[in-house]
Amino acid sequence: LNTVLNGGLSTNDIGNGLKEALRIGAQRGASELSSDGGYFNYLAYRILLPEEVLKLTDRLKGVPGFSDLENVIIKKINQGAEDAAKTAGPIFVQAIKQMTIQDALGILKGNNNAATTYLQRTTYSNLYNEFNPVISTSLDKFDAQKIWADAAKVYNNFPLTRQPVNANLADHVTERALEGLFSKVALEEENIRQNIGARTSEL
Repeated sequence: LNTVLNGGLSTNDIGNGLKEALRIGAQRGASELSSDGGYFNYLAYRILLPEEVLKLTDRLKGVPGFSDLENVIIKKINQGAEDAAKTAGPIFVQAIKQMTIQDALGILKGNNNAATTYLQRTTYSNLYNEFNPVISTSLDKFDAQKIWADAAKVYNNFPLTRQPVNANLADHVTERALEGLFSKVALEEENIRQNIGARTSEL
């Protein structure tokens, strides 16, 4: 660190190197989560249903056609997140290009997830706005929203239902998908920082 800060590398070298490390980590994370089962097959990243949805699925177990509703929806929303994650790489790359030298120096001297923290702080809103419609489209692709909307309609029509549930799952899935994505990127960043073999270029 002292060598770097005392002239061993130029500020451009520092900035470009950290941008490349962050790009590699972000793209690796997005690529792994976008693979078949990238979310669903790993409990650390699997997107589960919100509490109010679980109450609904429990109550609908005895209704014909909805007996396995929870498992069906969980599988489909994770498929939707995996499909949407394919678009995350380019979004991250565009955000990384905007990183300043001051940002880079702060990341260099930061902890093992400093770059990911920076990325989350500066891009979350934009990523959410970009990711949410993709998630919604992906959920529709796997019929997840239709299945959920049908179940919510049945539930909301129950005579004793006091508080109708939201028939839109896209917001919940988007938040959980991005949470998993940043968590994955943080692991990749730590690996690049600590493992020379994970640094795939001289820069």
